[in-house]
Amino acid sequence: MANPYSEHDQSLTPPHEPYYVPSASAWPIVGALALFLIAMGAGATVGGLFGGNGPWILMSGVGLLLLMLVGWFRDVIRESMTGLYSSQMDRSFRQGMSWFIFSEVMFFAAFFGALFYARMIAVPWLGGAGNNAMTHAVLWPEFVAHWPLILTPGGTETQAMEAIGLPFYNTMILLTSSVTVHMAHTALENDNRPRLTLFLLLTVLLGWLFVYLQGVEYIHAYEEMGLTLDSGIYGNTFFMLTGFHGMHVTLGTIILFIVWLRVLKGHFSSEHHFAFQAGAWYWHFVDVVWLGLFIFVYIL
Repeated sequence: MANPYSEHDQSLTPPHEPYYVPSASAWPIVGALALFLIAMGAGATVGGLFGGNGPWILMSGVGLLLLMLVGWFRDVIRESMTGLYSSQMDRSFRQGMSWFIFSEVMFFAAFFGALFYARMIAVPWLGGAGNNAMTHAVLWPEFVAHWPLILTPGGTETQAMEAIGLPFYNTMILLTSSVTVHMAHTALENDNRPRLTLFLLLTVLLGWLFVYLQGVEYIHAYEEMGLTLDSGIYGNTFFMLTGFHGMHVTLGTIILFIVWLRVLKGHFSSEHHFAFQAGAWYWHFVDVVWLGLFIFVYIL
């Protein structure tokens, strides 16, 4: 009987696909340190700790994070452009991005859960729902269980943010950006690079416009409406959900801007463009999350 592992039989088997394993990198620990400084700086800024140096700690963390992103992106782009990645590596990237977006879905699910708990359970209980009639009568007899909660049991008063106005404009902006990034993707698949460059740039500009208008909305909320982080559960949930979403839009815009710069340098082809595709996935995700925010935070 012939040996199944003979040299002759081995020559009939397909060659193994190479799988690139990067060398040790310092960027993960640099990123962890940057996030630590950002968390410490933000907490110190809000709480007035460390002798008022919280903003400096926060900005140093942001600067270190930007340094990490530039360095790490540079290394990954160089690895990709030098042909080190195989189709198996491409599948690993797709799986990793899919799990990352799933983790982001669960991240926002937790915040939406907090919003629904406050609206459907906590506030009605404070108003005497269920077996809490005596608690309401004794502790907060003047409290009205209504959402948005513009008057807390402690007497903090604020105003509700209307859906008409900047929130509606931002919704239209994000919906339009979802169309432009899809058109850019279609142009890339058809090797139409001028159209790709144009529509990807429009997506980036729409993303920055969204972030700018959200900043204008926050200034209006603080200065004219009394809607702040300290204005009860409504203010907490409003800024928690919209603020984290704004952070994700900022990150998505940065990713698409880097992809746009790579397009200008001639990177990507109709067959190999997962970096662009990953950015588009992420952008569509933040668009869908905003639709949920617009409905449940601004309208209902």
